[in-house]
Amino acid sequence: MSSETLAAGGAAPSVERQRWKAGKGAAKQLLGILGIIGFLATWELIPRLGLIDERFLPPASEVIAALVVDFGLTAFWVAVGETMKAWFLGLLMAVAAAVLLGFIIGSSEFLRKATNSTIEFLRPIPSVALIPLAVLLFGVKIESSLLLIVYASFWQVLIQVLYGVADVDMVANNTARTYGLGRMARIRYVVFPTALPYLMTGVRLAAAVALVLAITAELVIGSPGLGREIALAQSGGAISGMYALVLATGLIGVLINMLMRQIEKRILGWHSSIRSEVIV
Repeated sequence: MSSETLAAGGAAPSVERQRWKAGKGAAKQLLGILGIIGFLATWELIPRLGLIDERFLPPASEVIAALVVDFGLTAFWVAVGETMKAWFLGLLMAVAAAVLLGFIIGSSEFLRKATNSTIEFLRPIPSVALIPLAVLLFGVKIESSLLLIVYASFWQVLIQVLYGVADVDMVANNTARTYGLGRMARIRYVVFPTALPYLMTGVRLAAAVALVLAITAELVIGSPGLGREIALAQSGGAISGMYALVLATGLIGVLINMLMRQIEKRILGWHSSIRSEVIV
């Protein structure tokens, strides 16, 4: 068989596979669009048919119109900026603290056993239970939001890092020690690559939790941001505006998840889980 034939035979399946992947991706996007249209249509019909009073659930068309109006208001973007600032700072502090403590605790059998009961006791405590403490310490400033965000996001990352460090192949670790690699070198070349997929999963989960706590803190405490604007709209009777702001927070959550997915794919392009997503 000639090289031209082999090349042609190899190229055809590749082209067919690319077409199949493109068709599958288009089908997923179409289903997602249909799902959104179905949700909005259902939302539109429920108040129009009188199943729920429009005073409590305005039609989707009114809410979307109010959201479009918000897009043109400076106050809206200022509130978005305040929320995103609290989200970013809280997530950054939580990830930094969790990564540092996770590698320190995970690298020591003694520390893992000594801190296990403390972690299991503190981790289930709801962050909203700390709202009175946050208000006493910081009032309604952004620091109150940061306290809640950091506490809730910290555990998401810490637990994943601990799992990642515990998943290190002991044969690889012992081999690195045999070849004379010190503790820091083993962490860099053996432990960190193993724990990185777990870390990225924890960061992606923490990003969503941080947004939830940012909105919650603003809604309950009154810190500047979208949560406070939602509370003000509700108390002022602007129900369509309130739902528009809620819809805006949902859109921000979707964008954050998409961003974290792209970062995860970029950083973990070498990992089997990401390669399998690309191949399938």
